Amino acid sequence: MTMVFPEPDVAPLRGGPTLRWGVIGPGTIANDFTATLHAASDQRVVAVGSRSPERAAAFARRHGIPGVHGSYEALVADPAVDVVYVASPHPQHLGHALLAIAAGKHVLVEKPMTTSEADTRTLADAARRAGVFAMEAMWTRYLPGTTVVARLLADGVLGDVHLVSVDVGWPHEPDPADRMFDPAAGGGALLDAGVYGHWFARFATGAPVTRRTTGAVSGRGVDLQSVTVSTAAGGAQTVVTTTMTAWTPGLAVIAGSTATVRYTDHFVFPASFALHHGAEAVHWADTSGLRGREGLVWQAAALARSVAEGRTESPLHSLDDSIGLAATLDAARASLGPARAMPDAPASLDPARAMPDAPASLGPARAMPDAPASLGPGTAAPGVSGRDTSTP
Repeated sequence: MTMVFPEPDVAPLRGGPTLRWGVIGPGTIANDFTATLHAASDQRVVAVGSRSPERAAAFARRHGIPGVHGSYEALVADPAVDVVYVASPHPQHLGHALLAIAAGKHVLVEKPMTTSEADTRTLADAARRAGVFAMEAMWTRYLPGTTVVARLLADGVLGDVHLVSVDVGWPHEPDPADRMFDPAAGGGALLDAGVYGHWFARFATGAPVTRRTTGAVSGRGVDLQSVTVSTAAGGAQTVVTTTMTAWTPGLAVIAGSTATVRYTDHFVFPASFALHHGAEAVHWADTSGLRGREGLVWQAAALARSVAEGRTESPLHSLDDSIGLAATLDAARASLGPARAMPDAPASLDPARAMPDAPASLGPARAMPDAPASLGPGTAAPGVSGRDTSTP
């Protein structure tokens, strides 16, 4: 079997349009974002803002950033900044993005764009009124491999898509101080990891018209894991599995009437995949040399190109796409219902005890206490030098 794959449709990392970036929230993912921008592209972070001047100064020293601001207001008012990267905790995304938009800055807002459909719509409306570019940092959409899969779908190489399966799971040790277990801090698997899986399902099949979710929630009310089965307008079905109690490989599959795409690396990161025609398969490999969170750079280059083209939204992941994704996450979280503690439930999330109604009804989950993760914490980021399997 022979196959000539389409070329990746990505913005150039070198020699293309550039912007001057400001960072709100100098945490782990902002560190990885800034490191890969400076190492792999012509984009430059020129300022950082934090409520802690010391934290901002330390971040600036680490990355050679000239502008240091002890407040978010000062950061967005900096005339040297063209675009603001909002990398603060989930519940703060809306406020920080609106602050930047009001100052006339373009914004790249970490996923999830906000913690609800209503807030995402508020952000989108504000950006549209201001005429600035706003984009959710759904960085996987801008990776070379994803653009190739998008072309295969658009060209009908897979035929009619019938079934998509995707899993995203990174374990977190139960810790009351960890934001992942705090509902007020936007905790839970769906907002942190499920956003990738539910985005991928929509990417492959379009928006769902029916969906049912089952799962497990902690005694404090955050979702620990879930399975969502959806049907799109054309009849394609998707199964999205999300967990923060275990590691999953992330080997997504898009099955069509003619061919099937099967990822051979975790789909969230720069990845390779196989295209199957029955028993025969051909392989596409990512040759960019970027691994793990180094792939964050592609979205920045795409944003700079879109701004240079006069756009105010991404042509690949629009504001309406972000609103629709937020609605999907809202529905999945609502399906799990309010938490009801089960102190005797085993840490393994034994479905016979933890989710007795799930196989038959896909109904709301019974609540479970925070389950220990067997593979260690998922919060540590090993940096951008290798394939990162922690929460990206």
